[in-house]
Amino acid sequence: MVQELTADNFQREVIDSAVPVLVDFWSPGCVPCQRIAPVLDELAAEAGGRFRVGKANAWDEQGLAGRSRMSAVPTLLVFKGGAVVNSMVGYQDKRRLLEALKAALDGHAA
Repeated sequence: MVQELTADNFQREVIDSAVPVLVDFWSPGCVPCQRIAPVLDELAAEAGGRFRVGKANAWDEQGLAGRSRMSAVPTLLVFKGGAVVNSMVGYQDKRRLLEALKAALDGHAA
């Protein structure tokens, strides 16, 4: 399941996570954001505890988006050990997202 991220739970769910977390900063009405949503659902269903997937509404969570230095939606960030290890802007296919997560799991940037 894709975790809904807010300023209230971001520290616990992303920064303090023991596994890599793919975070999608999205906004309502963003067509690429809508296109990537089912891909994120698939990834979350296949994670098997190896990684996690979350999403934050960039409009509702502007402070969180600003702290994460996102400049466009969708922005996808891979966090590991509390730090961003990969960032992507715009629609990304499942293969590309899996590559970024695998790189985080293997301990290097994609």
